[in-house]
Amino acid sequence: MTVRRLAEEQPASFAFTPENEARCAKEIAKYPAGRQASAVLALLWLAQRQSGRWLPKPAIEKVAAMLGMPPIRALEIATFYSMFNLAPVGKYFIQFCGTTPCLLRGAGAIKAVLERRVGPPGQVTADGLFSWSEVECLGACCNAPMVQINDDYYEDLTAENFEVLLDKLAAGRPVKPGSQIGRHTSEPVGGLTSLVSLYGPDGRSGVQSGSGKD
Repeated sequence: MTVRRLAEEQPASFAFTPENEARCAKEIAKYPAGRQASAVLALLWLAQRQSGRWLPKPAIEKVAAMLGMPPIRALEIATFYSMFNLAPVGKYFIQFCGTTPCLLRGAGAIKAVLERRVGPPGQVTADGLFSWSEVECLGACCNAPMVQINDDYYEDLTAENFEVLLDKLAAGRPVKPGSQIGRHTSEPVGGLTSLVSLYGPDGRSGVQSGSGKD
């Protein structure tokens, strides 16, 4: 089990922007009187997004105060769910999947690139661009190996195309989420095969009747 602790260095305070204050009010209004604490996950997520994809202690305490719940309850939730980052992350936060399907498809080579180019998990590069962590299955096993960078999935990775992806991000060049080998969603790498025995390449039926004629 991963030990999750708050970062040693914390900002002095936290306040939602007016826009996020309105979004918080909208989330809280979804719940009946006395059940406002049910909005804690949504508010913590908004606080993390506002803080640059990590969740400072003052933000957790602010959320608890808004919902009328003891600060320790909000801290318990923030430290339990791995979707909340308890320390600063890079501009491009990489979640690396190392579970069995990805591992069998070459995730070890992807991890080696991360260790060489970014450093150990949890460390932010000197330029502030990259950090990474290893996570449990992200549900893209058909397109393994893969990583999640910020909000997007990058799939069908190799050490080579992952290096190119990182180079583009570092240079501020556009990147395309999804498969990095050009396949469409989770279709077979070699193209569709399910109806090959029934239909020829031109789409015409290749099935013959019992009489031996079309």
